[in-house]
Amino acid sequence: MGRHPVASIPARRGSPVWWSLVLLSPFEWFIGLRYTRSGKRAGKKNGFISFISTLSVAGIALGVAALIIVMSVMNGFQKEVRDRMLSVLSHVEVLHADGPLQDWQPLADSLRGRDHITGAAPFVAGQVVLSRGETVRGALVRGIEPSLESQVSDMTEQVVTGSMDALQPGSFGIIIGRVMAEQLGLFEGDRLALIAPQGTVSPAGVVPRMKQFVIRGIFESGHYEYDSTLILMNMADAATFFRTGGAMGLRLRLDDMQQALAVGEQLKKQLGPAYLVRDWSQENRVWFAAVQVEKRMMFIILALIIAVAAFNLVSMLVMTVTDKRADIAILRTLGASPKSILSIFMVQGSLVGLLGTAAGVALGVLVALNIGPVVGFFEQLLGVRLLPPGIYVISALPSDLRLADVSWVALISCVLSLLATIYPSLRAAAVRPAEALRYE
Repeated sequence: MGRHPVASIPARRGSPVWWSLVLLSPFEWFIGLRYTRSGKRAGKKNGFISFISTLSVAGIALGVAALIIVMSVMNGFQKEVRDRMLSVLSHVEVLHADGPLQDWQPLADSLRGRDHITGAAPFVAGQVVLSRGETVRGALVRGIEPSLESQVSDMTEQVVTGSMDALQPGSFGIIIGRVMAEQLGLFEGDRLALIAPQGTVSPAGVVPRMKQFVIRGIFESGHYEYDSTLILMNMADAATFFRTGGAMGLRLRLDDMQQALAVGEQLKKQLGPAYLVRDWSQENRVWFAAVQVEKRMMFIILALIIAVAAFNLVSMLVMTVTDKRADIAILRTLGASPKSILSIFMVQGSLVGLLGTAAGVALGVLVALNIGPVVGFFEQLLGVRLLPPGIYVISALPSDLRLADVSWVALISCVLSLLATIYPSLRAAAVRPAEALRYE
């Protein structure tokens, strides 16, 4: 009879050659794989351990898939809201530190064509109080050049009633958001009174400046805040109404919104202290910070699902070690060291974790890439709408799958699975052959 492959391994402990042979020897992988595939012991199927092993794989897979899907949906919502915001907002704004930007054309011409800058247009901005019957509320006014607005925003395409060209100098026409129009019952051609915060000094005191404006159009950006509070008018009318004396600054659009911070820093150095430069991330810093905190907390909470699944892995390995005590003792008597036994069960647990992680990644990526049909199926099955069009502007659940998120989820799952194998493997390595074989 030939010698058993394990019996040929030296049994001396503490030898560097022995430890290197253990690291390079394939028999730990062979036995670990065998234990992973086998659900039998002494010819009798050990169904309970196999059931726990299946639960471990399923738990890890579901945790990984849930984390990938939720992160993708959150990324999708963030991207959708950000894109809708930036269809109204400018990527970068340049303002004069000492007052109005009187001669803005040369500066705009010099900025167009620089790195990442694709468009520039002047603007005037201010806050007003609008009055409609018994309704009084605050609003934001943006004075624009209609011919240049398409260079810095998508507002021209978002006008659903009327036209941006109707905002001619001296006409005192305005374009309002769809939500504001519905809330105040306004239509094209109606008049709306705007009250400027800067009043006129008279012998009777400070008298508020009020002006009647004619509604020339209605826009719909898809963002509730701007559709309910933003008012567009010609820049010359806005400068007259707010008494700014001209444009307040320039709005810039970039070919890559992610470069806004870098472009802003570069413009600060080039333009000097006479100009103030701010980008979209600074204007909406609180909102984006809140979204990032929410994403981190959701990541931590859902990662606990994977940790719970790893506890199932610990239970499965502990029962496997108890079930394989006689096998461990035989391997020890054939020359396997405690480190070899430890490696065998770490291989088994790691393979279960890798299998669950791979299945979870596949399931999560598949659902994240097809989130629309999946949600549609459940909506049809349950007879409900997850995002009713009358309430939410977004009628379909967005998803933005990112490789970095998938990689982090897979890495955390593998690390937790590996850590879960340490305690059971140490128990297996501590088994004494004589005691294990006493009643066999």
